[in-house]
Amino acid sequence: MNAIITVAPTGPVATKADNASLPTAPEEIAEHVEAAYHAGASVAHIHLRDAQGRPTADLGTGRRVMDLIAERCPILVQMSTGVGLGVPFEERARLVELQPEMATLNPCSMTFGAGEFLNPPAEVRRLAARMQDLGIRPELEIYDSGHLEECLRLRDEALVPERMQFSLVLGVRGGMAATAENLVRMVALLPEDSIWQVIAIGRPNLQLTAMGLALGGNARAGLEDTLYLRKGEPSPGSTPLVERAVRLATDLDRGVCTVPEARAALLLGRTDQTPRPSTGRLAEAAKQTRQHTVS
Repeated sequence: MNAIITVAPTGPVATKADNASLPTAPEEIAEHVEAAYHAGASVAHIHLRDAQGRPTADLGTGRRVMDLIAERCPILVQMSTGVGLGVPFEERARLVELQPEMATLNPCSMTFGAGEFLNPPAEVRRLAARMQDLGIRPELEIYDSGHLEECLRLRDEALVPERMQFSLVLGVRGGMAATAENLVRMVALLPEDSIWQVIAIGRPNLQLTAMGLALGGNARAGLEDTLYLRKGEPSPGSTPLVERAVRLATDLDRGVCTVPEARAALLLGRTDQTPRPSTGRLAEAAKQTRQHTVS
């Protein structure tokens, strides 16, 4: 089966001081996404920055980025609701009102480097329900095995699709280490019909991306995940990293998905994936959340 390649050009942490090629302005982000699309990416994972290069959840900036990308290429847009550690959850959650086809859903709070990544259970459930109302496909970002358990609870509460889409994030300080053993273990824990990709941060990016593809997963590539093409050589943008991921998939006799193929594989536009919970169901989910929090 062909692999879906996602480009992640910006992220919430790195700056132009870390890599001068990092795109932060809307026009730069759109330019990098277009180049990645022509290199073989079918999905663009988008983080937004303000005029000073800081993470932002500004809806005007988000609309500008989405419009510029749509003008340049037909790539599928996945908006990050993670945004950045200093951005309040309620601001981050409002980004789904832009109605991208996909958006991230982070199920748990955690230590993230030297900061805290806050995702309160009740707020996560409200965001999941709103994404469902808008027909937005959630990409569940899990940084440890306990995060998977919480995703399964969301599924059981009918707040995310039965067939879930995961990103296995390895290498963030505070989450699971970027090791082959952790990747194999997490893949073994996923429900059988899951759609998943590997996100390996920093030095292990190449090795774990190759492993993920060999295990049948998808791949993400770009300056959000690694600033270097190889040791000591900063990557001149995300396109060389996408090209590398495409070569890995091709060498494994998998090939890469076109945008229409990725759309079908990700079940986008399907309305039969998740029964919409009633108000009573959401109230029961909120009650369970309070009980989990207290216990």
